[in-house]
Amino acid sequence: MSEFTTVAKTVDIPQGTGSAFPVNGRMVAVFNEEGQFFAIDDICPHMGASLAGGHVENGTVSCPWHAWRFCIHDGTWCDNPKIGIDRFDLRVVEDEIQVLVPDAESPPPKADQTDES
Repeated sequence: MSEFTTVAKTVDIPQGTGSAFPVNGRMVAVFNEEGQFFAIDDICPHMGASLAGGHVENGTVSCPWHAWRFCIHDGTWCDNPKIGIDRFDLRVVEDEIQVLVPDAESPPPKADQTDES
């Protein structure tokens, strides 16, 4: 069963930035938006860039390679909200940021991904 994993202290991720962490065989991007923290998949589905290094503004992160934008709150792709990347539960305990990444055999929670057919 998956458990919350401490990835950083709150002071380690400045306002308006993100950092990437390996958790349960996945790379997770954690973002600080005005003192609130959010966790999504770190890998852009377009070409595999790390989203943690992207520009964060108004609840979105722009991929540093080709500017694909994703909502840091739920992982949806801003240009087509029916498509998204994984988002992960996150909690702050005292000054520790902890994320919950499902075990490999458990499917991760997905942003609302509906077929367009």
